[in-house]
Amino acid sequence: MKTIEELKTRIKELSKQAVELRQKASEMYLTNQEQAKQLRQQAREASKRCQVLIQELKRQQV
Repeated sequence: MKTIEELKTRIKELSKQAVELRQKASEMYLTNQEQAKQLRQQAREASKRCQVLIQELKRQQV
């Protein structure tokens, strides 16, 4: 189990990663739709992991 600070740090990292992947996908969409699709999928996965960590953080803070 991770500490609260480790969870917060990882949540920030994953959130930032998801945003960057979405931006890259948007930029790339007109030139390479398949790669943009893959980047959007990676962004969704990062967001899901982030949500799991947020739930874990909430459980630890109760």
